[in-house]
Parts: sequence; structure tokens; C-alpha cells
Amino acid sequence: VCKLDGVCERETPNIKQSLIASYSTLLAPKVRDACMEITAVSERDSHLIGSHSCQQHTSSCSVDLSTWFYQFRILLRRGLKERKHESFNTLRVFQVITASILAGLMWWHSDYRDIQDRLGLLFFISIFWGVLPSFNAVFAFPQERAIFMKERASGMYTLSSYFMARIIGDLPMELILPTVFLIVTYWMAGLKPDLVAFLLTLVVLLGYVLVSQGLGLALGAVIMDAKQASTIVTVTMLAFVLTGGYYVHKVPACMAWIKYVSTTYYSYKLFVNVQYSQGNKISSLLGCSHHGSNRVSCKFIDQDIAGQISPKLSVGILFLMFVGYRLLAYLALRRIKG
Repeated sequence: VCKLDGVCERETPNIKQSLIASYSTLLAPKVRDACMEITAVSERDSHLIGSHSCQQHTSSCSVDLSTWFYQFRILLRRGLKERKHESFNTLRVFQVITASILAGLMWWHSDYRDIQDRLGLLFFISIFWGVLPSFNAVFAFPQERAIFMKERASGMYTLSSYFMARIIGDLPMELILPTVFLIVTYWMAGLKPDLVAFLLTLVVLLGYVLVSQGLGLALGAVIMDAKQASTIVTVTMLAFVLTGGYYVHKVPACMAWIKYVSTTYYSYKLFVNVQYSQGNKISSLLGCSHHGSNRVSCKFIDQDIAGQISPKLSVGILFLMFVGYRLLAYLALRRIKG
């Protein structure tokens, strides 16, 4: 357009300068008056706080707490909507169901006295549900980094509300598929036919899944690079599996410390304890109290069943790992500035 209302466009003032002049003339005095009013109100409120500190402190805490829960509720609802399709997509469900059926067929109605075979199944469960949750969780924070930094910079929510919404929202997503897996595999493989034993195995499995997920979250939050974090978590889980207590019993002294920080080691020992306890029953069935046949099975009893770590100690260490990994992830997120 060359002319507007008979005036050449080149003769009109710069639009940006016109907006700045209009703001300075019309809006700036109003904004200044509003700021002065807010300052006066703030001074009056601070005076009231000084005279009525207890009441004001209680009211402030309740307002902050209600705001925190509001942010938590919104973030939790958003997280559930976003991740339900990712957690229950066709490929992941197919992966878990296929693995459970294959495991059930491979160990179809295994005999209670086939110790080596059953220990292999228990260790397979430890490997599968150690690697899968940690590998999936390691991408959580790196993938959300851009939107997380943008929303945090704008002050939309606190870090604690975001983190707790993420942790709580992951529980139903992460625990349903392991439950389905164990229901299929446990009864197909013919593990200890007792409801209490099944429920204890399920509790150990779900706790182990949460600990493995926490490991992935911590590594992802610390590294904040999807490729690097996936490589580190793969190497870490490989070290945990190798020192888990099934492949090698006499671990070299320079490597022995790894098994004491291995999530696989403690979960595997708990699985074994649920199935065989201290090994007294299976030992008497196989006649391992005296020299005779089944020496290989007796060796497994001595090394994998009788000489295991205390179940209470295993549960306590896994609980510390559950809390510690998530605390590490939270502290790692605090260093990220929007």
C-alpha cells in the first residue's frame, strides 16, 4: 500500500516508536500508580505480619499448601493423559505378554526339585524387570527438558509438585504390566503353588520395578542426554546382572563390591527365599545331608539358597535404593535453570 488516507507510508512515523510514545503517554502513568499502590499494600501487610505473626504464618502456609496441591493435581492429570498411551502402547504390551508366555512355556510346570531350572527362571525375571523399567525411565527427564525449563522459567509450578506428580503418576503405569507378567508366568511355570508365596513374589517384583525405575530416573536427570544416559544405564545394569549371584559365585575381590549395590542381587535373593526359604525342605527331599546323588543340585542349595543374605536386610537396602535414587533425581533437577 503506497498511501493510507491520502498520506504516503514513508511519511508516517515508525510504528514501534508510535507504540512506545503511546504507552509512555497513556499507560505508563497508570502502571506507575498501580505499582505504588501495590507497594503501599505490601508495606501494610508486612506491618500486619509483624503484629500478628502466628495467624499470618498459618494462613500463608495454608495458601501455599493449597497452591501446591492444585499444581500437583493439574500436573498429575496432565501426566496421566500424556503417558497412558506411551506406557500401554501396543508394542510394549506385546513385548511383556510375549515374554511372559515364552517364559511360561520354557519352564512349563517345572519340578520343585529342579533347582537349577527354577533358579534360572527367577534370575530371568530379575533381569527382565531390572532392564526394562530402568531403560524406559532413563528417557523421561531428557525428553521433557525443553518444556520443563520453559514452564519452570515462567513460574508455572514448583519443582516439588512437578516431581511428585511424575513419581505418583508413574505408579499405575509401571506396576500393571509386571503384575500381568507374573500372573501368566508364575502359574504356567508351576512355581510354589501357594497364594501367600505368589503375593510375596508379586510384592518383591513390584518393589524391584520401582527401584529399577528410580535408577533410570536418577541417571536420566543427572546426565540429561538421552543417548548418553541410555548407554550408562545399559552398562550399569550389565554390571548388576553379572554380579547378581547366579552366573558367578566366586566374584573377584576387585568386583565383589558391585553386588552390594546391585538391585538385581537383592531381588534375586528375595525371589529365592520366597520359593525355597532356607532350603531345609528341598535339602531333605534331595538327601543333601549326606553324600550321594544329585550333587549338582546340592551344590546349588549350598551356594544359592542356604548361603543367602537376610531377607530383612535385602528389603531394607532396596527401600533405601528406592528413596535414594529418587532423591538423587530431584537434586539433579534442582540444578537445571529455566
